[in-house]
This record gives sequence, structure tokens and C-alpha cells, in this order.
Amino acid sequence: MNPTIMKFPSLLVPGLLCALVLLTQPVQAQEARSGTFKAVQGAVTVGQGDAKRPVASGGGVVEADRVQTDATGSAVLMLRDGTTIAIGPNTTVDLTRFQFDGTTQQGNLAIRVLQGTIRMVTGLLGKVQPDNVKVTTPASTVSVRGTDFIVEVL
Repeated sequence: MNPTIMKFPSLLVPGLLCALVLLTQPVQAQEARSGTFKAVQGAVTVGQGDAKRPVASGGGVVEADRVQTDATGSAVLMLRDGTTIAIGPNTTVDLTRFQFDGTTQQGNLAIRVLQGTIRMVTGLLGKVQPDNVKVTTPASTVSVRGTDFIVEVL
């Protein structure tokens, strides 16, 4: 029998295993996301510490990320529980904490607005566990009781 044909099955199994591992990576990354940018205009960055990157529509955000816009930037971020955060120009927002279990609809949401303006419409966490939704500014902490509000930090 041809030796080349005999080697083919031995190469096929490791190749298929590698392909399977690579194909599952986007699914794992998607599950780790706290939210997705539904719209981005102008300069918007996201990241932690010095590891900031420009973001576009469809990009993700994870717990502990900082979102920053400049004078030309704005974005709409939708978290996994359905919370929508519209981020205005010259704004800095930290996603301090986001935990959400889609099965039980339980979790926590905490954001910190350091400067600028956001408009937030709460999702399931705001409806099911409003005490677990907090918005902090340099001067105050707000426990969310409503579902649609604006925060402006000068």
C-alpha cells in the first residue's frame, strides 16, 4: 500500500481536533462578553488599564472595561440583560461589575460615570432586581429605581 495514503489518517485526526478547538473560540469569547456595541460613531475606545483599543459596532465589552469617547465619539451599548447605555461625547464610563444569569435572571450591575453623559434604559436586572443596579459618579452613588434615566457628570 502507498505510504502517503497510510499517513493521511494519522494527520487527519490531529487536524480535525485543532479545527474543532479553533471553531469553539468565538463562542467562548461571545459568552464572556458583558455586552455588545450596537452603534458607534467617531472615536470610541474600550479596554482596561493601558490596553485600550478602538471599538466598532459589533465589538464587545467585558466586566471592568472602561469606555471612552472623545468630542466626536458616541456609542450605544447593549448588555446581556437588555440594559441599553447610550454614551455621549467626551464621556468616560467604567463597567465596574456585570454578572447576569439568563436562566434565573439574577445578577448585579454597577457602572461608574467619571465624566460626560449617559442615558440608561435598564433591562431585566433593573426590572427583577432593581436594588442590584448601581450608578456611581465622583460625587454620588445612585440606586436605580426607574427604568430610563440620564446621568451627567460635569
